[in-house]
Amino acid sequence: MKFLSEYRNPELVEQYLNEIKKTVTRPWTIMEVCGGQTHSLVKNGLLNLLPKEVQMVHGPGCPVCVTPINLIDKAVYLAEEKGVILCSFGDMIRVPGSKRSLLESKARGADVRILYSPLEAVKLAQQNPDKEVVFFAVGFETTAPANALSVVQAKRLGLTNYSILASHVLVPPAIEAVMNDKTAPIQAFLAAGHVCAIMGIGQYYQLVDEYDIPIVVTGFEPLDLLQGILMTVKQLEAGKANLENQYSRIVKPEGNPEAIKVIEEVFEVTDREWRGIGTIPMSGWEVKSELSAFDANKKFSVDIVKVPECADCIAGLVLKGIKKPFECSQFGKNCTPEKPLGAPMVSSEGACAAYFHYAEYAA
Repeated sequence: MKFLSEYRNPELVEQYLNEIKKTVTRPWTIMEVCGGQTHSLVKNGLLNLLPKEVQMVHGPGCPVCVTPINLIDKAVYLAEEKGVILCSFGDMIRVPGSKRSLLESKARGADVRILYSPLEAVKLAQQNPDKEVVFFAVGFETTAPANALSVVQAKRLGLTNYSILASHVLVPPAIEAVMNDKTAPIQAFLAAGHVCAIMGIGQYYQLVDEYDIPIVVTGFEPLDLLQGILMTVKQLEAGKANLENQYSRIVKPEGNPEAIKVIEEVFEVTDREWRGIGTIPMSGWEVKSELSAFDANKKFSVDIVKVPECADCIAGLVLKGIKKPFECSQFGKNCTPEKPLGAPMVSSEGACAAYFHYAEYAA
């Protein structure tokens, strides 16, 4: 498969679906970790086309969704009370904090800007030497190299008015947390291809061995996902538990060494709180202590009181694959993309948003 149209070829889709139907003999529950995979499954109608024995559930692989309320409140505080130029990717500014979102702060006059790259924020810091510029660095391993590079660049330029508010989370510890939750009925995983394109696949061997589960690294187009599901079902039916790489055209076993190098230069592993899930040990990155001048958490010493999640929101259960979005009593009623109760209804990778926008295709 070399061209985009081939990844969505209806005839090939039908062939893979038929092969899955021929292979499966009993019910299996498979979690696709990444929210991008969830959206592809839902909007392409694949959930309705798969045989009933193959149950896909949606995982915690939406970095915007798992960013804790406390950190959003910090970003709002920096924008409103400290007068910084608060920069962020677009998804993040609509996620509700305890009182309001960054978008609402912007409407109240705060200088909140949507950027496509943290390097744009470095340029803003150069152009505004009298203002503090903070980039809200949210993401999995995929966005970490660019965020780390912005710190390297700011240091190289001698900037003292640039920092990042880091909320980086890691996929392997999230898979481990899901497997350690005895109420999560997961028997196999589709791992996120873009994360593995950065970090490689070595971290997943231990998970396969420890939990005796198949993990298949998978892309995002319909045929990527169907091929990954077929590979997974074949393992499950044969009683095997191996790590396989469906996305080999992009993912190399060693990942991207240069990206890993810049990540390790700037970040160190730490415990991280996941919205709706709780604290997962050694599941995130924070800026190294020797680079604390570029760490907004330390630079501004912001102490925000933690508040509980909305009692009516079941985002945590959705993120762990225990519930589907439509099983929430608030779904599409008191919780919509225009007025969300939780982050999965806002983000372009959120499972609730996928089910809301593509309801006719959701199983």
